[in-house]
Amino acid sequence: MRARLIAIGERMPAWVAEGFAEYRKRLSHDLPLELIELKPGLRGKGRDDARAMLDEGAAILAALPRDIHVIALDGRGKTWSSEELAEQLAKWRMAGRDLAFLIGGPDGHAPEVLARADQKWSLGPLTLPHMLVRLVLVEQLYRATTLLAGHPYHRA
Repeated sequence: MRARLIAIGERMPAWVAEGFAEYRKRLSHDLPLELIELKPGLRGKGRDDARAMLDEGAAILAALPRDIHVIALDGRGKTWSSEELAEQLAKWRMAGRDLAFLIGGPDGHAPEVLARADQKWSLGPLTLPHMLVRLVLVEQLYRATTLLAGHPYHRA
């Protein structure tokens, strides 16, 4: 099983890029992760934020392979503890499909993206910068793989 992280936004700050690269490397054997960065929609004075979100949604949907299990990160989604995420990962492995984790732009996901998602995952009630969400996501995926492997990384 492989995973993709499809995210709106380009050029992570150096500290996020370094952390992301470290956890991505740690994941490489258990859950190879490909990062696909997409350009944000145009926002600003005289621009339509709703149009920008729809453009981002179209780009996300175009980047999805046909037979992939889609998990959209969304504040209205289900929250999972680290142990529950490990259980989800075990179920996803049993299903035998690749995974796509989706991070939207500053206004969230377009309705079409949420409709396409097989699951919606919330990292909790905090509002996090989208670049930080990438780092939290990859660390939690690594933690889930170590839980399943019985590795002592996770200490509850």
